[in-house]
Amino acid sequence: MWTAALWGLVQGLTEFLPISSSGHLVLIPALLEIEPPSLATTAVLHLGTLAAVVWYFRSDLAWLARFRTDAAASRMVRLLALATLPAIAGGLLLRSTLEDFNDRPRSVAVALLVTGVVLGASEVFRRNLLERSAEDVDGSDAAVIGLAQAAALVPGISRSGMTIVAGLGRSMRPDQAARFAFLLGIPIIAISGAAQAVELAGEGGLTGSVWIGVAVAAVAGYVAIAVLLRLLRRTGLAVFSAYCLAFGTWSLLVL
Repeated sequence: MWTAALWGLVQGLTEFLPISSSGHLVLIPALLEIEPPSLATTAVLHLGTLAAVVWYFRSDLAWLARFRTDAAASRMVRLLALATLPAIAGGLLLRSTLEDFNDRPRSVAVALLVTGVVLGASEVFRRNLLERSAEDVDGSDAAVIGLAQAAALVPGISRSGMTIVAGLGRSMRPDQAARFAFLLGIPIIAISGAAQAVELAGEGGLTGSVWIGVAVAAVAGYVAIAVLLRLLRRTGLAVFSAYCLAFGTWSLLVL
């Protein structure tokens, strides 16, 4: 039970904070020399973070649900679908390669360093006039942000970090870049979590402890979204850049 709660906490906090949940779920077990959660269990924990982001952005989702009668909502749904395609294609084409990556903690640590560098570089964008909202996103913006999300299929590369930085690079306000990034993440999180939940259920692996992890991930994920949005308004991504660089470097030295 406590192990499931630990992985739920790690998943919930790191899914939305731009520090890579997949990277932490590889590096923490390697550093502590404990058994890591299975890929299926990790995916099921996404159901908790899915609940967190759905609840936090419930107003946006209610608006998007009116896509048949609301032209602006219909346009946003199409853009989110366009931005989702690169990650789906990448996941299908590179599945075995990405799974092998999970067995190489030092490679994951290097990827975390890459995340830190990208987050640090985003400070350049803060000097520009960032005024666009999520509603201002066009097809080219969606394509760029979608490719950034696909890059985050690599463990150690933060999905929220890459997509937010891509949004900032397209002159979006930090809170709006995060808003689009989190709405964009919902389909991928849902597909991954639901598919593995069905698989685990068939194997009898959906035990009570797994659901405890899902619940912890939901609460931690909601808190992480609120904290990130507040920090984005005040300090940007610099603190997360410093963390990724420090944790990635330490992991390389220890492993």
